[in-house]
Amino acid sequence: MASLLNSAFSLQLSSNYGAFNSQRNRRLAVNPSSTSVHIRRLVVRATETDTDKVGAKVPDKAPADKGSSFNQILGIKGAKQETVSLFMSYGFIEFDTEDKWKIRVQLMKPVTWPPLVWGVVCGAAASGNFHWTPEDVAKSVVCMLMSGPCLTGYTQTINDWYDREIDAINEPYRPIPSGAVSENEVITQIWVLLLAGLGLAGLLDVWVGLQKDGSLLANVVESFLIAFSIQAGHNTPVIFYLALGGSLLSYIYSAPPLKLKQNGWIGNFALGASYISLPWWAGQALFGTLTPDIIVLTLLYSIAGLGIAIVNDFKSVEGDRKMGLQSLPVAFGSETAKWICVGAIDITQISVAGYLLGSGKPLYALALLGLIAPQVFFQFKYFLKDPVKYDVKYQASAQPFLILGLLVTALATSSS
Repeated sequence: MASLLNSAFSLQLSSNYGAFNSQRNRRLAVNPSSTSVHIRRLVVRATETDTDKVGAKVPDKAPADKGSSFNQILGIKGAKQETVSLFMSYGFIEFDTEDKWKIRVQLMKPVTWPPLVWGVVCGAAASGNFHWTPEDVAKSVVCMLMSGPCLTGYTQTINDWYDREIDAINEPYRPIPSGAVSENEVITQIWVLLLAGLGLAGLLDVWVGLQKDGSLLANVVESFLIAFSIQAGHNTPVIFYLALGGSLLSYIYSAPPLKLKQNGWIGNFALGASYISLPWWAGQALFGTLTPDIIVLTLLYSIAGLGIAIVNDFKSVEGDRKMGLQSLPVAFGSETAKWICVGAIDITQISVAGYLLGSGKPLYALALLGLIAPQVFFQFKYFLKDPVKYDVKYQASAQPFLILGLLVTALATSSS
């Protein structure tokens, strides 16, 4: 809804991305004869959902003044929508946005970064070689920046870009379908985040390869050449390859023609592996060596990640069905999909606890089982009652116990 200042009438603008985007060119010529020399300013506010109203159709508008700036920064529902202003002067229309940086951060969805950051912690713990020295802490921080803000931000931005038509149905208040950010700005952000993430990955490979003797410049050059060589007998840039593989996975997850998310099973498992396995592998490769048993164990844990990914599918049922995406709530119905979701999360963790028990680590197995119990409690309290209305509350309540279970597993694998 837009209000035209200094006049007695209002102008209703469509939230459809295509219609809005056709007007988003920086300067659009209008008929000079119909334009006065006075500057007129109209304000467009993208609307948001009212999370208290749940129905077959996700609401497409709510009072803009109820939005939360905190939710906007995190990139979750209930976000405050930034003002998009149109200035008309001397035959031209110009668009401007207040606090554009908030919109850019919203696209990166910081609320999704902690699991990736935690995965790095788990990998470092599992390596058994992390020490609380300034260098090891600095390496960890760089790896977390690579996994969280850079590559997860890239993943979320590119996913929103390819989901702009679905979001126009499910969440029209999101930055792209609402027109709060332009096409060029989104594409630029995707490339900047991707290149930054790959650059940090390459830096970590070089850092790990630094030799203790010789000049610093010679060591950096030599380590860089070794790290990025694929010749026999040379080290390989494991972290760079993991970052590159994860970035490719993120792309084919969201983009046609593969668009893995079209299939609920494949897409959600790919998402789960990205959130659990890849950051763990990066953290462990940074301080130690990846072993086959760790790779298998983390991929098994990624089935729990599949369940977590399903949680986000319920709010998108209408748009997914219209766009032909076979998410599990669309394919099986919401009731069945709810139980598939909690089953994937709980059975996976119980299986890992059984693995730890069979490996002669009963205390770790018992600790993991203790962390599963509150997750089951919150599943019945929130998620199984209404996965749309209570999705944020459920994830905020239950997921901390799941990620603590990941650390328990990591510590168990590092102990002799």
